Order: sequence, then structure tokens, then C-alpha cells
Amino acid sequence: MNLYLRYFDKETLVYNVEEALDFLRSIPEIGMTPNLEADVRDYANSEVYYPKRYKIRPRVYFIIIKTTAATMLDFKQKKALHSAPQNSPAVEKHEMVATVTTKLNEERPGWYEGELDFKRVVLVPTTGKHEYRDTHFVVRCKANSGQDCYNRMVDHLRGRVDSRSQFPSAKGKNFHYKYLGMWK
Repeated sequence: MNLYLRYFDKETLVYNVEEALDFLRSIPEIGMTPNLEADVRDYANSEVYYPKRYKIRPRVYFIIIKTTAATMLDFKQKKALHSAPQNSPAVEKHEMVATVTTKLNEERPGWYEGELDFKRVVLVPTTGKHEYRDTHFVVRCKANSGQDCYNRMVDHLRGRVDSRSQFPSAKGKNFHYKYLGMWK
């Protein structure tokens, strides 16, 4: 893994951590310390692939980016983009969202029980002002999928509550549904 380093208009692509430290030592404003050197070594040897920023003084940083680019031109043309490992948390989260979306849109006509927690706008009689109140709404309805159940619930509520009320995403933790069975 190669390292790209930049400090204002000074930049380099190096092939190991020693070359990176030599580059940083050549810039007097950075002021290399044993702690900074150890941190750069830890970053270079870690499994972390996102860029790392190091603060020199207020609003002044240098940046290190891990890359597989062999030359500066390859790096600039983004020919060596690094994808996250297959078992990383980012990939797992993406797969989980895909699973939730797939399950939500799965066609399965029948009765559904949907539960929705939303922010309802209500009038406070004593002050004459409006406020948001957490509201729990449960319904049993005929639907073709979990998403259809959610859409029917929200359509029903939109005509009956203040238009400023806020409804959560169907993919979020504030909407739950379960399939009760086929309709007759």
C-alpha cells in the first residue's frame, strides 16, 4: 500500500512509511514529534483505508491517503481507487439496508399489522401554540407488501393530522410491520 501526503502545495506519493516520515521531516512547519511519528506509523500499518488528517495548528492540516496507485499520475486520475474489504462494517451496513429494502418491497398480498411512531403537530390549548408530540399508531390493513402497508398508513394519517407532522422512513426503526396472513 502506497501513501499520498499533502501539505498545502507540497505533495508526494511514497512507497513506505519511512519515505513518508522523511517527507514530513523536510517541512519545518510540521514539527515532527515522537507521538506524531508513532501515529503516522500506526495509520500506515492499520487496516483503515479512509484518509487521515493531522492538525498542525488551528485550521492548518496535512493529509495522508492510502492508495494502490503506482505513480502520482495514476493517483490524480483516480485509477487506483480502493474498495472496502468485503467483511467491513460499511459493506455489512450496505447489505443490511439492501436486505431491509428487499424485504420491505417483497410482494406478499394479505393482511398486515403496521406500527408507526411519528412526530404529530398538536395545538396546546393553554398557550395557543403548536408542538410536536411522539405518537404511536397501529393499524391492520390489506396490503401487497410492507412498503404498501407503510404507504397506506401514511396516506391515511396525512388527511387526518396537521400537515407539519413528520413521518419516519419505512426503512427506519420507527416503522414495524408483520404479515398476518392471506385475505379471504
